[in-house]
Amino acid sequence: QVQLVESGGGLVQAGGSLRLSCAYSGVTFSMTAVAWYRQAPTKQRELVADLSSGGRTYYADSVKGRFTISRDNAKNTVYLQMNSLKPEDTAVYYCKIISGSLYGYWGQGTQVTVSS
Repeated sequence: QVQLVESGGGLVQAGGSLRLSCAYSGVTFSMTAVAWYRQAPTKQRELVADLSSGGRTYYADSVKGRFTISRDNAKNTVYLQMNSLKPEDTAVYYCKIISGSLYGYWGQGTQVTVSS
């Protein structure tokens, strides 16, 4: 059974930093990509960043230059380093693993709140 557990969220002042972690287990298949999404109140869930198995990264324009996605295979963990945080980054952040058959597995989410 695949499980993803996010951590690292919290309350931070604008301009601050947080590092989100996503520890996964039960993955017995090749992963096509790992990704971070976020969902703010009254808004749709949006893709923040992803990292393909080949090392290609994608970042939403709104976070480019401020956020960095990475992965530690030895620790079965995906990270999202978030710097220069803004109030508009406030959201629940979700980790996602995409299998080779393009099926997605989601974590439960972690709240990030950025105060102005």
